[in-house]
Amino acid sequence: MDIHQRLALSGIAIPELLFPKAGIDLQKWAVIACDQFTQDYAYWEAVKKLVGAAPSTLNLILPEIFLAEPHDAGTTARIAAIHDTMAAYLAQGLLVPGERGAVYIERKTPFHEQRRGLVLCVDLEQYDWKPEARPLIRSTEGTVEARLPPRMAVRRNAALETSHILLLIDDEDDALLSALGERAKQAEPLYTTELSMDSGAVSGWLLKREADWAYLAEALEGLAARSGKRYGGASDTPFLFAVGDGNHSLASAKAIWLEYKAAHKGEEGLAKHPARYALVEIENLYDAGIAFEPIHRVIFGASLASVSAALAALPSFSSRAVASREELAALVGDAACERNRLGLVSGGSYLLVESERQGLATDTLQPLLDAFIAGNAAYSIDYIHGEDSLFQTAQGGTVGLLLPPIDKRTLFKTVAQRGPLPRKSFSMGEAKEKRFYLECRKLFR
Repeated sequence: MDIHQRLALSGIAIPELLFPKAGIDLQKWAVIACDQFTQDYAYWEAVKKLVGAAPSTLNLILPEIFLAEPHDAGTTARIAAIHDTMAAYLAQGLLVPGERGAVYIERKTPFHEQRRGLVLCVDLEQYDWKPEARPLIRSTEGTVEARLPPRMAVRRNAALETSHILLLIDDEDDALLSALGERAKQAEPLYTTELSMDSGAVSGWLLKREADWAYLAEALEGLAARSGKRYGGASDTPFLFAVGDGNHSLASAKAIWLEYKAAHKGEEGLAKHPARYALVEIENLYDAGIAFEPIHRVIFGASLASVSAALAALPSFSSRAVASREELAALVGDAACERNRLGLVSGGSYLLVESERQGLATDTLQPLLDAFIAGNAAYSIDYIHGEDSLFQTAQGGTVGLLLPPIDKRTLFKTVAQRGPLPRKSFSMGEAKEKRFYLECRKLFR
């Protein structure tokens, strides 16, 4: 069995990547994940101003702050412009092929000195987001099918792929990425750049030797082999990768692959078509640079009293006013509390809500919020990364829900035994720590 067959059994493939040609300003080229700052137009306007007319991944993505239904005229025009820009960048030679390889990443953020990762492709045949599925690559949060069509429209027939998807491995000994980093850094980095909007810096090194790929294959085989005993659960399939960020993007990639495969059944080379794979960055759950943060909620059009009344259906519900943002944050974040806690915020008013602990806070919370939103057309909901953004957004006519963090060490076992968590249960770090688009690959040629 050759090295690529071994890697395939672990659900991965070594890609042929494209990189910006020499002379392109990487600080303008690299842009944060499209699903960040979804209520902060000023952020995206600042990015647009910074980029100007320079080549940038900003022109290859659809920031979700501008996302509407796929048939909406504005969304359709934006997606068409993205596809045109992809073709133009290729035609103008702005993207050049590197040698076939995986890219070892070191990222510095405003909150952590170092976070490590590995950029490569994963096989969508070994991933399924359905709640009952237990494949090699597993979703960690509930997927909302209604959110997929516009994301699918961006990917469908796109000439290029660039990605913000992060997959996690459960490497408690921190062996794999440490060793790959030592191997990679024997050579000069492929790229190194400061990142825009005070988001730190990133460097990448190419792993192109078969000996490096063999080490990767052996390490992944070891992690997969132990997963059954480590997590339990009903599946005989190993649990190797958990989706840390980009659940809906990966689900959209899977949907496009199924769509393409059905339309081209029997064609020569279909099994190796680029659409079968998705570009991702793999990170270690136990990396010191990865902190799990809660994803907060904001409800527009509602009052503090109406949201509090809806949450009264929580088991053993109680609530009380607190004096300040700081006090509320401290109470919600108290890991020693034996009850589920969350905070309600609107303007200068703060309520602490407590309920009986029955799993994660989102287990009982999210169904109540869904019913509350569905019951009044004037209400809408969004999901906010970062405590500062939540308090900034939760002004008059808007209610913020401050959620507690979860323990990242329980992620794999919890997902193995119960399936995906409720949607938007956790975030890997603060908003500015999210992945920046940089590497590309050809998708539909």
